[in-house]
Amino acid sequence: MKRVLTIQDISCVGKCSLTIALPVISAMGVETAILPTALLSTHTMFKGFTFKDLSDQIHPIIDHWQNEGISFDAIYTGYLGSIEEIDLMKELFKRFKTKENFIFVDPVMGDHGKLYPHFDDAYAKKNKELCALADYIVPNLTEACLLTDTPYQEDYDRPYIEDLLQKLAALGAKVVAITGIAFTKGKTGVYGYDTRSKQYFSYETQQIEAMYHGTGDLFSSVTVGALMRGLSEAKAFKLACDYTALTIQKTLENPSKPWYGVDFEATLPSLIASLSKDTDGTY
Repeated sequence: MKRVLTIQDISCVGKCSLTIALPVISAMGVETAILPTALLSTHTMFKGFTFKDLSDQIHPIIDHWQNEGISFDAIYTGYLGSIEEIDLMKELFKRFKTKENFIFVDPVMGDHGKLYPHFDDAYAKKNKELCALADYIVPNLTEACLLTDTPYQEDYDRPYIEDLLQKLAALGAKVVAITGIAFTKGKTGVYGYDTRSKQYFSYETQQIEAMYHGTGDLFSSVTVGALMRGLSEAKAFKLACDYTALTIQKTLENPSKPWYGVDFEATLPSLIASLSKDTDGTY
């Protein structure tokens, strides 16, 4: 069985970051090791949440792993709360990257054309350095613009997105994909570029008029799990798009109307069934 290391914060209540990555990737038949960067009582959409920075634990943990000879088939980073944590991830990559494994970076730092409130331009610049060390990067449109110093446009066309992808590819990743992109009204999806084949790729699914915390984490986690199970990039991104859309729809139909996250627990059987169609069932 392959092993993924995912490095993100953990919210005790609230479906995002590690509380999505750990159960979802594990359910896909991949051992999931975690490195929590911070401990929160809830995610940040709740009022009055508590926060404990765990950055000082990262060095001792990775030192111990190295002493034990522990290795990983993939390294997946999500939300990182500070420039210091990005520097720590750069060191971790240096220690644990091999010719056989891959690094997947979801550079979480903004949306709707703006950085998240506690980030600044220095953080965005530092994130470029992390993305340069990755094999896969999956920014949304805002993050793609921040990483490439490109003016943000909500009304985009194909040449604009392809120019963004070329700039992202120049940072160094093998595969770059911008999430939340579609050129058909009423659709959303992913548009990417593979530097190895020099080919663009895309997939669109129905856009559901609902906003929930953690859907980006769900998309990235499914993509990583699918790649670990041997799916091609095209099939992995398709599975992630379809499953995220399904989960949003099921959450929207929930009579209790949860506001703080998506009901991925209810749709995991569908994910496993879809995954089994594209694999032989072995790990």
